[in-house]
Amino acid sequence: MDDYISIATLNDYIFCPYSIYLHNVYMETDESLYKATPQVKGSIAHEGIDKKTGSTRKSDLYSMPVYSDQLGIRGKIDIYKSDKKQLIERKNNIKKIFRGQIYQLWAQYFCMTEMGYQVELLNFYEISTNKMIPIKIPSEENKKELEIFIQQFKNYNPSEDVITVNTNKCLHCIYCNLCDKTTYDNVYT
Repeated sequence: MDDYISIATLNDYIFCPYSIYLHNVYMETDESLYKATPQVKGSIAHEGIDKKTGSTRKSDLYSMPVYSDQLGIRGKIDIYKSDKKQLIERKNNIKKIFRGQIYQLWAQYFCMTEMGYQVELLNFYEISTNKMIPIKIPSEENKKELEIFIQQFKNYNPSEDVITVNTNKCLHCIYCNLCDKTTYDNVYT
């Protein structure tokens, strides 16, 4: 499974493919070099999931590893409520749901169903407001869209593909100050 794509990188790839490279370069260093306040808050909010301390209900599965041989992806889900057949992706703060975040949830859904779990409800949960945001179960057309996206991801070559600098994205990228593709400083400094 080493050649499987991590579900968590799907959103990163849409945001900026080069950020995945920068993440891999800096991941063994001190996180304070690149993590900004939103990421620190998100990590703290996610601790209950990672430590599986969010609930004592036997029907709730937390931080469970999932994979799909068909899609060539792997990752972890946040919460699966088996009694409700509900898959939940937790986010600390959601101002807007981006396509990459939807791809992450769809990927988790397809992994779960391929592994034999029944999933009838998909939700983002916004921790800061205690709100559930329902997402439609992906259709076959959505699955094809995800497959095409995964293939684009697999075909990406940072030495050949042009990196398009998007000022708005760069200003909100935690690696902006460490990136050799831009001269901007991110908004978190």
